[in-house]
Amino acid sequence: MEFESRTSGSEVPRRGEERSAPPSLGTPGGGRKRKSNSEGPHPHPHPAPRRAKGAGAKGSRLAAGKMAGTGLLVSAASLVRPKSWDWATITFGLAALLSRRIERTPRRLPVCRWRTNFSYLNRPDLPNLAYKKLKGKTPGVIFIPGYLSNMNGTKAMAIEEFCKSLGHAYIRFDYAGCGNSGGNFEECTLGKWRKDVLSIIDDVAEGPQILVGSSLGGWLMLHAAIARPVKVAALIGIATAADSVVAKFNQLSVEAKKEIEVKGVWKVPTKYSDDGFYVFHYGFIKEAKLHCLLHGPIPVMCPVRLLHGMKDDVIPWQTSMHVANRVISTDVDVILRKNSDHRMKEKDDIKLLVYTIDDLIDKISTSN
Repeated sequence: MEFESRTSGSEVPRRGEERSAPPSLGTPGGGRKRKSNSEGPHPHPHPAPRRAKGAGAKGSRLAAGKMAGTGLLVSAASLVRPKSWDWATITFGLAALLSRRIERTPRRLPVCRWRTNFSYLNRPDLPNLAYKKLKGKTPGVIFIPGYLSNMNGTKAMAIEEFCKSLGHAYIRFDYAGCGNSGGNFEECTLGKWRKDVLSIIDDVAEGPQILVGSSLGGWLMLHAAIARPVKVAALIGIATAADSVVAKFNQLSVEAKKEIEVKGVWKVPTKYSDDGFYVFHYGFIKEAKLHCLLHGPIPVMCPVRLLHGMKDDVIPWQTSMHVANRVISTDVDVILRKNSDHRMKEKDDIKLLVYTIDDLIDKISTSN
């Protein structure tokens, strides 16, 4: 993947930033990086410009009981415990969500851009983070990628196009050790990536933010919401992988766990990697245990939307139900896509994602 790194001459770097340097000068922060699995080019929607602020806000909220089609929407306000859901509140489809936006259905699907401009966030004693910032209105949107992914995946690029059409601020970035950021992948932990997310929120983002976390990024978005409750206005999880690495490791036999500890690595088969497997260092797994959330209430009070494909063979969709049950907020919806897989990057998946972002922007804008 080719990058073109430059900063507009009229752009004044924020505190803690430096102007971009061409990739030929090396990646700031030094260290060895892991090659990220970008999702590759894929068509995504380009909705028409937003309506006026506040227009139709009441009708923009998702309503359980009015859905019909191929998805599932679950209102989590009535959930008590994982095994006692009121299935009468579960209704199928995306019709209610999409019908009110028929006029916004894209007439064409722009292709992802493979040449991009990015900047670096300089951090004392921490690897520099590569990021792309689109200035605009608040609430802004921040995309938090999954494990071994980067800021140039299908969903990240689709959200950027959507935010640009709305005139809202947007940030995508690479974790330390991934993509164009500095750092050594083998030394990364969930705790360090948590610091990366908080650095972006604290030093790059301005005003309230909607966090969109994909897979492991969904786990990190929950931690960010706990740590920055004032600045995080809403959450959207895509196949949220809360506690997933630890949960899967705990399912192994004692002998298998011992072997992984001795070898220092755990290779998990997957079709989403060119190598055919994901590599988790034992230190990463051990440190991740310190950040598990599903053992008790999750102190997140903002609106939460959890999207999950029922054909996800990496993170079971029941994980999103478990997260919904643990989150303290009463404004929680779980939307299940019957035929979607882990990545949720097909055309209709992207439509659902950007419409969900739009709904939350309406909700936040009209409540202020």
